[in-house]
Amino acid sequence: MAPQREQEPPVKTPEDWLEQATEMEQTAEEKASGIFKVFLGYAPGVGKTCNMLSEALRRARRGEDVVAGIIETHGRKGTADLAAQLEAVPLQSLEYKGTMFKEMDVDAILARKPAVVLVDELAHTNIEGSKHRKRYEDVLELLAAKIDVLTTVNIQHIESLGPTVQSITGIPIRETVPDWVMERADEVVMADLTPEALQTRMRRGDIYPQDRVERALSNFFRRGNLMALRELALRQVTRAVDRSLDAYLRRKRFGDHWQVQERVAVCISASPMAQQLIARGARIAEGIDAELFVLHVGDESALEPEERRALQANVRFAENLSAQVVYLKSGTVASAVAAFAQEKRITQIILGRKAVHGIKKYLYYSAVQKLLKGAPQVDLHIVTQDAR
Repeated sequence: MAPQREQEPPVKTPEDWLEQATEMEQTAEEKASGIFKVFLGYAPGVGKTCNMLSEALRRARRGEDVVAGIIETHGRKGTADLAAQLEAVPLQSLEYKGTMFKEMDVDAILARKPAVVLVDELAHTNIEGSKHRKRYEDVLELLAAKIDVLTTVNIQHIESLGPTVQSITGIPIRETVPDWVMERADEVVMADLTPEALQTRMRRGDIYPQDRVERALSNFFRRGNLMALRELALRQVTRAVDRSLDAYLRRKRFGDHWQVQERVAVCISASPMAQQLIARGARIAEGIDAELFVLHVGDESALEPEERRALQANVRFAENLSAQVVYLKSGTVASAVAAFAQEKRITQIILGRKAVHGIKKYLYYSAVQKLLKGAPQVDLHIVTQDAR
């Protein structure tokens, strides 16, 4: 009889190694609270719940203690089949106006003390009689108990984006998650699918029953709507990545020279010639795919009426070029711009220079030297302008 071979351990995928390395780094320090990971979708059916369940199953196979707090399958067989492979904490039954409802049992999860819990549909409003009014409040309690939480949310349910989504789709958004809750997330992952692929899933009946398909495709799931919602979701993920990068750089104490994305800042005054600088900055930003900021240092209310009108015209010009206009009211021009450059990780600054002489020339170059000293990692562009 041939000797039995020992069962070989499962081969880890690159994603498994990446997740494990991230978790080891996050838990190397004292864990003050649970790790909060959000799976973001731009519309129902893009796969955020399935992505969440797939990660949970991978982590469970690695030996982590993972449970499902609540999974909303919406009658989708694929989602239900994945959820059935995880241990589920029993839901609590609540009566409301003569009808019984099922809600997540926060206390039961706390008593179970898993390492990781899945909480679907973060924006959900709990039935009256629940421990908390909103599901995100349940999540915050679980995080405070040092339990890692995987959750899902669609872009239309982020509070500040609700009005924009309603104007795009014409559909009112009733349940929302405050922006500060999303900013609390340690990681945001977008469950992405092209609008065309999502519409195909809809026509197959993978998202809604067939009797609702045509109505959905002619309303919320119109291609233009889906393209706009997807763009909003991508921007949300970009901001989340940027916040994570800032936190990482502070935690690791990397030098201020460490940059990822190009960012251009144009310093303007109330002079009409400032629009030349703004246009130059916009061309540079477009050429290198950079964010564009336009900065004004000083108190706008202290300007003469004519100067104020000129400044407002410059601001409108900048906004028409998709620049972010920022007013800096404290400190000298050099110190205020240098501090802003450090905070926002600006990579290039554009200044104007008039052909002046004497003490004005000395003061100008002195300010430039102070700016370079305060933000040494920045590339400085000095654009000569008319002396008028």
